[in-house]
Amino acid sequence: MIETSPSSPAPVDVVLPCLDEAEALPWVLDRVPSGWRAIVVDNGSTDSSADIARTLGAHVVHEPRRGFGAACHAGLTAATADVVCFCDCDASLDPTLLPSVAGPVRDGSADLVLGRRRPVTRRAWPLHARLANLELARLIRQRTGLRLHDLGPMRAARRESLLALDLTDRRSGYPLQMVVRAADAGWRVAETEVPYRPRTGRSKVTGTWLGTWHAVRDMRAVLAERPAAAPVSAATTPGTGR
Repeated sequence: MIETSPSSPAPVDVVLPCLDEAEALPWVLDRVPSGWRAIVVDNGSTDSSADIARTLGAHVVHEPRRGFGAACHAGLTAATADVVCFCDCDASLDPTLLPSVAGPVRDGSADLVLGRRRPVTRRAWPLHARLANLELARLIRQRTGLRLHDLGPMRAARRESLLALDLTDRRSGYPLQMVVRAADAGWRVAETEVPYRPRTGRSKVTGTWLGTWHAVRDMRAVLAERPAAAPVSAATTPGTGR
């Protein structure tokens, strides 16, 4: 893994997994909250994504191992801020909404916050992807007791707490493994609604039936994992006594 030298410390780091997102990057990076650091994880792009991100001031990490989880975890390990956000890099989610997602983590009222996607048009979320998401929400409730509606890709938590979860999935199961292990550790998991727009470019996962099937397969493997014998609770939040 090769990365550029980090910029000055930021209150929040925003991890942006990236695979051929040259068209979307300018819009996405322009909307990252002022003072927050954008970490663009290039996961083997064949376009100019990395160069564009670097030119626009993002901290660029190169993760050669292909996989959504590999890109997310590379960004997490490169982060230095106390709070870390994750956001898709395809312009389907607006980074200006990240403060509302990170807010409950920063003030200590939640340990993990997920952005529940609300599509603004029918084509923003294909039918097969919506059906898969409904089934996944049912399986999450069955496995963890959490009454979630969406495994939202926009999310926030504390960096050291996330690292302590020892996440191992490096493919499509990474976001689910984060939620399952957080639930097993007794974390307070919350949702907040975020608009979901048609992505720029073609989806690498849910844009096709095959991609969706691979994602479901990876997630079923995560749901079959046994709970950790000694789960790690969320780290103490400064000023909250937790």
